[in-house]
Amino acid sequence: MSDLRESVIASVRRGLTHTPEPIQLASGVWTRDFIDGKAALKRGRDLGDACRAMIALAEDLRVEFDAVGGLTLGADQFAHVIAYIRDDLMRIDTEWLVVRTKAKGRGTNKVIEAAELDASVRVLLVDDVVTSGGSIRQAYDEIRKTGATVTGAITLVDRGETAANFFHEVGVPYGALVTYKDLNIDPVGGLVDA
Repeated sequence: MSDLRESVIASVRRGLTHTPEPIQLASGVWTRDFIDGKAALKRGRDLGDACRAMIALAEDLRVEFDAVGGLTLGADQFAHVIAYIRDDLMRIDTEWLVVRTKAKGRGTNKVIEAAELDASVRVLLVDDVVTSGGSIRQAYDEIRKTGATVTGAITLVDRGETAANFFHEVGVPYGALVTYKDLNIDPVGGLVDA
């Protein structure tokens, strides 16, 4: 996976901008290093490489899953492509899902769309850029409410150690394809105690 991972790191670097003045991220954190995961993977080949690397990382972590997804908009592209690769190319039945930030307010009024979740479903949680871990934790909480089991969590980029700490505490295997160390930027959030 090393060549594939290096390709993903190179793509993410294209989405990294150093700003002269600090900017505030959705998490509330201020930084001069902005990572645009969507811009980094705007080419189909780059998105495909990232999704293949996520599948490989899930295998390395020994994560088995029937469905993949997370909080919209950071997880959607990964959920769709990972489900396609596993289902069509690898012949492993896989459904994708989207976790809304709140119920739609019309139609089915669901928070989780696409895959039907219950106690029999194992979910791989995915996200693009994790700073404080708020989005991925929100998705985790919503998925758990259905009775489904979150068997693993993988992010494109982790800007710190907060998400790793959280998933360690709840006993869910967690990994990031790219870390702040790979990008040579300062970490944000809580660091792992050595």
